[in-house]
Amino acid sequence: MQKILITGGSGLIGKSITRLLERQGKEVAWLSRNPEKYTQKAYYWDPAAYKIDQESLYWAEGIIHLAGEGVADKRWTEARKNEILESRIKSSRLLFEELEKVKDKPKAFVSSSAVGYYGFDTGDKLIYEGEPPGKDFLAQVVQDWESEIEKIQLTKIRTVIFRTGIVLAKDGGALKEMLKPPVAAPLGSGKQYMSWIHIEDLSRMFIFALENHGLSGIYNAVGPVPVTNSVLTERAASFKGKPFVKIGVPAFALKLLLGEMAQMVLGGNRVSSEKIEGTGFKYTYGDLNQALQQIFR
Repeated sequence: MQKILITGGSGLIGKSITRLLERQGKEVAWLSRNPEKYTQKAYYWDPAAYKIDQESLYWAEGIIHLAGEGVADKRWTEARKNEILESRIKSSRLLFEELEKVKDKPKAFVSSSAVGYYGFDTGDKLIYEGEPPGKDFLAQVVQDWESEIEKIQLTKIRTVIFRTGIVLAKDGGALKEMLKPPVAAPLGSGKQYMSWIHIEDLSRMFIFALENHGLSGIYNAVGPVPVTNSVLTERAASFKGKPFVKIGVPAFALKLLLGEMAQMVLGGNRVSSEKIEGTGFKYTYGDLNQALQQIFR
């Protein structure tokens, strides 16, 4: 596969995947509501209006689907919750319906999902792909999202879904938010597990799935060693050179500040990477200290 089409390409993960693909000599194009904004090759689409430049689907030999409103970008009003759900459902449904019409279809479709599938808080139990879904808002979003993505298989395109964990990166994501205050501290009890993955490993995982013809179905996209919120915060603060206090930010304060969204940071999941490792995928930054050192060097 030489021509890769990415939805959500201008986001943190999309840009990282684009860089790696282009280093390999691949041609990359993004789907965007404003393709003229980018120097990157881009095609027009507007999932909310069910519009897409179908030439993009004839051009693509592989598709990476990352599009969706940011879950933690704004407070969860009912309107915002609907935007989070609809952005995922409509974009995935549009791709399915339009790919059905394409004669020479892309060879692979690799989509992002989220470990939120398992629920806000699964304690210290090690979670595998076969676990039942949670019952909260995000778990329901992910179930509905994956149901739409799985329809792609009906077009005979090999389909892979990655339930992504907490992405560690220098330029955005969880670390930037965790280390924003002058003093770093655990959230709530700090005992909740965070299934993290370095952005470069996640990007390589998506490319691995494109290229590995034996891969299909659902995989957890997390690193091999989940740690607690307290451990991750303390180590990140140390590498960043920030003070750390062991007294956690009280749960009630987070609920006042974030509303329902506080459940995301007060809960946690200890998620297994065994299935993706069983396919032969190798981590570059499987050790937390190694990952943080690379990010903050």
